[in-house]
Amino acid sequence: MRVSPILPYGYVVGQERLRRALEIAFVAPGVGGVLVSGERGTAKSTTVRAFAWMVYGELPVTLPINATDDRVLGGWSIEALMRGRTEPQAGLLERAGEKGMLYVDEVNLLDDHLVNVILDVASTGLLVVQREHIDEPGRTVSFTLVGTMNPEEGGLRPQLLDRFGLLVPVEAEMDVARRREILLTVLRYDEERERADSEWLRRGFRLDAERRGELVAAREAARKVELPGDVAELCARVSSGFGVAGHRSEIVMALGARACAALAGRPAATAVDVREVAPYAVVHRRPEAAYGEAIVWTPKDQERLDRIVEG
Repeated sequence: MRVSPILPYGYVVGQERLRRALEIAFVAPGVGGVLVSGERGTAKSTTVRAFAWMVYGELPVTLPINATDDRVLGGWSIEALMRGRTEPQAGLLERAGEKGMLYVDEVNLLDDHLVNVILDVASTGLLVVQREHIDEPGRTVSFTLVGTMNPEEGGLRPQLLDRFGLLVPVEAEMDVARRREILLTVLRYDEERERADSEWLRRGFRLDAERRGELVAAREAARKVELPGDVAELCARVSSGFGVAGHRSEIVMALGARACAALAGRPAATAVDVREVAPYAVVHRRPEAAYGEAIVWTPKDQERLDRIVEG
């Protein structure tokens, strides 16, 4: 049995909104990735890595905080240059295209220039390298972009926030029973991974394999899911009702609603799907986010969304 270096996705306790956003972004790649905002110790990285292992069978390509342009975009191999030869070396974006996911931890601490480059490639699917005597035609790359950040350490400029399709604010679990469940699950994983033949882990792998099959099927089905005219109008009304500038939010909502419908096995998106995905698409694009206020989705926000949907 191949031992996972991370807790199986099916055993992750809590963080339902984060898991749902990751699944939507996989089923509908056009939404433009997921940004996860939350304080330290809230299992952001654990959940993202568990999801990647489930879907792709390996951990995601991870961008280090001190990454340079050549490490991200690709360049010349230093070892080859020291031997007097020129040898191209693939960057992390190209590797992410091969593996399926690029994970940027603490994305808010990266240089804005690098963040912009990564978002450009993620949204266009085209990697063009023109630097240090390298002038290559664009290469097609496709990957799911996931970034995590701790808002206590600073935020992203509104222009960069807008480029992430979905944003999920996460918080620590305060319910004692849920915290106990998290603790016991982590302790059990530490014990079971040392066993050569763990039925508990086998069950986790089976759960993950089943979920992966469902997500792959939904990804294929989402291309055929209909977006009725009234649902498209609802996406526009939600964006207008929250005072969102630009049109990216309703595009993301429409794609996300189709993904939700595909995951539910329905042939057409409905208002229920818009209601589910709207908070992820709107929360970081409201005027409040541009003024540096905390990016959170409150009960009042939900009430406001419900009135628009029901209106």
